[in-house]
Amino acid sequence: MKYVLYNPLSNNKKGEQVVEEVKEKLKGKYECINLIGLDAKSFMENLSSNDDVILVGGDGTLNHFVNDIDLEDIHNDIYMYRAGSGNDFLNDLNSKEDFTHINKYLTNLPKVTVNGMTRYFFNGIGYGIDGYCAYVGNEMRKNSSKRKINYTLIAIKGLLFAYKPVNAIVSVDGVVNKYKNVWLAPSMKGRYFGGGMMVAPYQNREDGLLTSVVYFCKSKLKTLWIFPSIFKGKHPKYDKNVRMTKGKIIEVTFDKPTALQIDGETINDVLSYKVEV
Repeated sequence: MKYVLYNPLSNNKKGEQVVEEVKEKLKGKYECINLIGLDAKSFMENLSSNDDVILVGGDGTLNHFVNDIDLEDIHNDIYMYRAGSGNDFLNDLNSKEDFTHINKYLTNLPKVTVNGMTRYFFNGIGYGIDGYCAYVGNEMRKNSSKRKINYTLIAIKGLLFAYKPVNAIVSVDGVVNKYKNVWLAPSMKGRYFGGGMMVAPYQNREDGLLTSVVYFCKSKLKTLWIFPSIFKGKHPKYDKNVRMTKGKIIEVTFDKPTALQIDGETINDVLSYKVEV
């Protein structure tokens, strides 16, 4: 039996439309179940070993699912169908399949601890203007179900007007560095965040390490000039303003409360976070 677990809020609230696409591609018996309000842990525990699970959603859907189930007790094949607004996880895998088998990516996931909460994550922790963009985008989505969110435009407006850089202390496996005028300080399991920004182009999600990225610059004009290079992963060449370090334990502290995003889900007023794998 195939169980299609879908998030109707994914893909700018077009999740149910995507389910119709999934039905046309399925063979055999299947059942479609709305993830909203589902006790995913109990659901997974009651499946038979021959049942398959197909997740229909994006990065946020996947994040919620893995944090709701027992990752140490998975006995079923789990697949993902592309149905998010960003799909950074599937883009990182360069998956062209309709149904991507994801079980091997459910092991040894990194955890983030922020504001007393600990969660697994798949892609990365965005802290700085990325968290700001996620916050603004989520607020826009709440106010309009049909409005397409342009994160590039949000970022440019933030760089020009709304977002102010901060000072940061970044520790990677115990080695501490201090930075001024920080715009971004993410920690990445994959290469992408923000719906296609290749912020960590050298990251390998299967090597057991995370990548800390720090983007800092005093000049707003130079910041705007460098920023577009992040979309194609070309920013490491600006080594006077970009630092990339690999490690297993990363801690970041800002001197002012700033929005943070975990696989696209926003947490406001954050002073620090810790990730470990």
